Order: sequence, then structure tokens, then C-alpha cells
Amino acid sequence: MNTTSFLGDMLQTITDRGKRLLFSNPKVNTSDPLKVMEQLCEALLSSRGEASGMALARDILVNWQMLEAGQKRDFLHLLVTRFGPDTERLEKAIGAYQTDPTARTLLELHVAAEPLRQELIRRLNLAPNGTAALVRMRETLLGLKRESPDLEALDADFSHLFASWFNRGFLMLKQINWSTPADILEKIIRYEAVHHIGSWEELRMRLAPEDRRCFAFFHPQLADDPLIFVEVALTRHMPASISEVLTDGRETVPAGEATTAVFYSISNCQEGLRGISFGNFLIKQVVEDLRREFPKLSTFVTLSPVPGFAAWLSTERKAEASDILTRQDQDRLAILDSDDWAEDVERVQAIQPVLTTAAAWYFLKARDRNGRVLDPVARFHLGNGARLERLNFLGDRSPRAMRQSFGLMVNYLYKLDDIEANHEAFAARGEVVAAPSVRKYVPADRTVRALVPLAGSPHNSQQDRPVRNNNREFRA
Repeated sequence: MNTTSFLGDMLQTITDRGKRLLFSNPKVNTSDPLKVMEQLCEALLSSRGEASGMALARDILVNWQMLEAGQKRDFLHLLVTRFGPDTERLEKAIGAYQTDPTARTLLELHVAAEPLRQELIRRLNLAPNGTAALVRMRETLLGLKRESPDLEALDADFSHLFASWFNRGFLMLKQINWSTPADILEKIIRYEAVHHIGSWEELRMRLAPEDRRCFAFFHPQLADDPLIFVEVALTRHMPASISEVLTDGRETVPAGEATTAVFYSISNCQEGLRGISFGNFLIKQVVEDLRREFPKLSTFVTLSPVPGFAAWLSTERKAEASDILTRQDQDRLAILDSDDWAEDVERVQAIQPVLTTAAAWYFLKARDRNGRVLDPVARFHLGNGARLERLNFLGDRSPRAMRQSFGLMVNYLYKLDDIEANHEAFAARGEVVAAPSVRKYVPADRTVRALVPLAGSPHNSQQDRPVRNNNREFRA
């Protein structure tokens, strides 16, 4: 007999028996869906029997799925207001610790400060497929949080628990190939977030050739649903454009001859697990696996998008006093307003120096109000210890990439001997470790070099106003 099937049948029997016990209880009021949910949650927290607890957890999650959008919002607010900490116990614990600050009173304060909803979420996880249902619940929560800041506390509870439930010790790394079950391959197509997969044949070309690899993390409670996956190209060099990786009819490199592993797409699959970090573990584990399989591999790089560059550059183009663009540069970049600018060689040559200098500034100097690097992909790789290795002008000409970054792509280099030092520089000092080939585009004095005026431009280098210099917060 299949062990998984047996256990599933046993759990189903337990929950069915518990459900019969539950609904023989006349105290459950079924007239108001939200009130029913509240009563079920209270019953679950007070339950001592395993069968009844599993039945209650399952019923709460089933009822959650049946709620309308507004009712789901109200239930999440109910979790915040009704199932917070026991305030009376918390006040006593605070007083006891202030009077006698010992390990014992500190422990009681810690326990008293935990909201009841954390224990409720733990017990909901006992239901069959409870983990998946809770991930979907947090997905709904994330969609509501911006309009309801008070839900932040509930999201913190989910994040705290998920960080434990989805830690590296529970994750399983699996290679995805053309013989992987079709239901998982279908999800790879659906979840691909960087370079769209338009057909099964396109997927086959990313998985079947000997110089292609794909790896994913799975969790035992979501066994057929990947958490995150990375697509890898084995090459002889560091590519400057995605066309070098994905072009039809490209030459296949014998895997044993490859010297470079290129991580060209990393996709998170579960919106409800946003903010729970898997990618750093994934890349490091894949690097180790590839090194064992292919000893000739010596270079590990990404070919990464720059999703926030166009939006940032648009702001600088409109600014009265830009951090990096002169008025002359702003005039040049008007070319970007044309849909077909990248098809005109003269236009491309005219703006390439401006775009490249602006891109280097975007990574090395520009920061948000919290002092962070602006680009989320950059924060991910730099935080993992990679080095910003190269800027690739027009590295991706797909419509989405042209909208998001004017086609810009970058390579991040994972040099194994330097990862820890690079991570420390970025995490502790906010320093972006970058190759000289990138740093050369931003002058040491943080001024912008004058460029030759465009023909017909009303501005010349003498007329250009100075560039604003407000970089006291920059540490790069």
C-alpha cells in the first residue's frame, strides 16, 4: 500500500470523526459566517483533542475559502483585534519583569507577548493541506495590507511562523528536466517571471539540451508546487544579452566543456511567501552541485534584469536639478520617447554613453529614502555577496524589458572566495562592490563629464547647468 495514501486516508478519517463531534455541539451558531469563523477559532484554541482540533482547523480553512472578498478582509481584521495578546497577562508579566528582571520573568514576558493568533495559525496548520491554505491566506493578506496598515501586525505573525516552517532544513532541492511530471512543468511555465515561456517547445529548449539546467526548491507540505526555481545556461563565456542564451538554433555547448554557469532567470512561485528568503540558499546550493558535476566550471554569473531603471530615469529626466543628468543629457534622452529608437543605429550611438553613465550611477550612488540600493534584483544579489560585474546596454530587447529598463541587463559575479567579504561590505556599510569596468562610468569627484551636444540642441556644454550634488547619504 502506498504510505502517503495510507496516511492521507488516516488523517481524513480523524478529521471526519472530529467534525462529527464538533457539529454535534449546539453552541456553534451558523447564521453569520464571520461569527461562525470566530466561534470556530475560539473552539480551536481551547481544543485539547487531536481529532477535534484537526476537524476544526480543516473547517475553518474550508469556510475561509467560501468567504466573499469583503468577508475575508473582515476576518483578517478580526484576527488582529480579537486574537491579540492576553493584555491582563502581559501587563502582569511586564510588572513582574520590571520588579525582578530574571530569566524566569523574561520568559513569562516573552510568552505573554505572543498574540493568540500565532497559536491559532499553528493549529490551523494541522489541517490536511493546511500549509498551502495558509500560504494562500497570506497572499490575500498582502493584497489588503497597503489599504489597511493595521494588518501589518498579522503579517508579521505569518512571516515569523513561515520563516520557521520554510527554513533551509525543510527545503528539498530538485532538478527540473524534460522528464519531470507534466503538472510541475506546467507550473514552471506559469510561474516564470523573468523571460516568458510561450509554449511547451520553448520550455523543452530550456530543459532538454545538455548545456541547460533548472533547479527548484520544494517543501514537504507543498510537494508538487515549487517555491522558487532558477534556470541555468552552461557556456564558454559571460553573455551580454539574453539572445545569446535563448536564441533559436544556437550552438549547444558540450556540458563537459563549459567554463561558465549563467543564472539567467530566478522566479519566486508563491506570492504568499513574499519576503521569505529562499534565493540565497538556492544559488549557493546550485553552485555547489554544478561544481561537483562539472569540475571545469570556474565562473558563476547572472544575466539579470533591471526592473526599476526606466522609472528612476524618467524621474531624473523630468527633474529641474537631476543627480546625474545635465540638461543636455535630458535633451538626448528624449529619443527614448520613440517606440523604435533601438532600431536606429545613430540614435543608439547617441544615447548609449548617457544611458550607461546613468545606469552606473543608479547602482552605485542612487538610494531610496532608507539609504538602500534602489533596484530589488541588485539588493538580492549584492546581499548574497555577488559583485556588480558588467552593464549590458540593450541586453534584452523584449517589450517588457524595454519598458522596465530600456533593455539594460547586468551581470553579477559570484566569486566564491569573495562572497563573504562582498556581503559584509554591502550589509554593514551599504557598499556596492563593483568591477572597475562599471565604476569607471561614475567619476571619482561625482561630477558628470560634458558630452558633445546633439545637432540642433538649444543647449551647449557652457550653458549646461550644474548637476545637483546631494549625496551625503551615499556610501557606495
